[in-house]
Amino acid sequence: MRASTICGASLAVLAFAQPAAGQSISAEEAAALRAEVARLKAQLQSLESRLGALEPAPVVTAPPAAGPAPATVTAKSPTSIEWRGSPQFRSQGRSFKAKGRIQADLGVVSRPDGLSDRGLGTATEFRRLRLGGEGSLGDGVGYKLEFELSDNGVDTVDTFVTYERGRFLLMAGNQNPFQSLDELTGDTSGSLMERAAYTDAFNFERRLGVSLQYRGPVLIQGGIFADDISSLSNDADGPAGGDENNSYSLDGRLVWAPKLGDAQLHTGVSAHMRKLKRVGETPVRYRQRPYLHTSNTRLIGTPALEVDRETSFGVEGAAIRGPWHAVAEAHWLEARRPDAPDAGFWGAYAEVGYFLTEGDSRSYKDGIFGRTEPARPLGDGGIGAVQINLRYDYLDLNDGLIRGGTQDAWLAAVIWTPIDYLRLNLNYGYLRYDGAAVAANGRRDYGVHVGGARFELDF
Repeated sequence: MRASTICGASLAVLAFAQPAAGQSISAEEAAALRAEVARLKAQLQSLESRLGALEPAPVVTAPPAAGPAPATVTAKSPTSIEWRGSPQFRSQGRSFKAKGRIQADLGVVSRPDGLSDRGLGTATEFRRLRLGGEGSLGDGVGYKLEFELSDNGVDTVDTFVTYERGRFLLMAGNQNPFQSLDELTGDTSGSLMERAAYTDAFNFERRLGVSLQYRGPVLIQGGIFADDISSLSNDADGPAGGDENNSYSLDGRLVWAPKLGDAQLHTGVSAHMRKLKRVGETPVRYRQRPYLHTSNTRLIGTPALEVDRETSFGVEGAAIRGPWHAVAEAHWLEARRPDAPDAGFWGAYAEVGYFLTEGDSRSYKDGIFGRTEPARPLGDGGIGAVQINLRYDYLDLNDGLIRGGTQDAWLAAVIWTPIDYLRLNLNYGYLRYDGAAVAANGRRDYGVHVGGARFELDF
């Protein structure tokens, strides 16, 4: 209640207390009443001044500056951007990230005396140019789409839709059928420029199919697959076209990866059965380049064989402890020939690697090796990660009357990762052939030196 209201009420009370009209009062009483009224007015004025000091001053709001109205941001649809080699966008449980890869190679393969093959010598190439994207649609649904320019052609590589629920992962599309630790590890995460010789010799590749994984204490992977996408196209069946290619395979892999103190261990087995169902139309050859992809020459390889079924089996073992890692694998393949004895071939490799830079170690997740993230990147107080790797690689393509030859390879690599997603890979190797498919001066036992360098950017 304001002081003026109180003042009015007090005066009314005083007026009411005065004698009724016509009733006389003495001069002394009138003087006393006037003095009391004056005192009450002075008290009320003092009270009103004190209340006025306590009331806040009126706020004057300046008119808004001219310009566009600010965007309305609601808590329902925030968008975050995270840098992972390229921007990754996230909003309402959905995400998208552009992916790409550039690999440029320089390679040198020495020529054995008497061999003038133009596929040997020095060559350069873009090993891979890849572009695509990956993301999630919410509710456990994800996707990945990648195209690659390689060997003067455009191929579809990892292209699939996924559904994840708890420890289970369902994948449908073009993917790798769980064939080997070295094959499944990304080419920008590998320890050398190229994978083990048997992975190419046995025609490991992505194929169209459906797979299911259980990622628990034991990793269980399995699926059913058709052929690779290029073989399923109509123009792969010749001028008449058609859909005769109904090849299929059943593939599975089992991995146990316990921790033992500071060491990460890896043990695995895989089994595969592939029914080709195109006997006589597309003969199969098992062969391999002299390590580097810059050469199209195959110094080791079988003749063309009519094969209607392949069965293969692989074993894997690896360990990571601090800057050290070691890995070994072996794979056996049996090719069933309907009108001839079955043929069996095998390959294996053993490898050890060490990081020279402090704090760096090889990463591992979900049954494969991952990308190296330098502990001290270039420009941030360090030089990046420097790793050396040594590998012995063996391939045997001899069985009975089939003489494809054997290859022993001693390989070394120095990998420099100055910053995340960027690597320089330098390789050297000596390859020894016994019973090579290509003769040099009539000799099939000889050796070649190889040297390679790769610049690679992956995001």
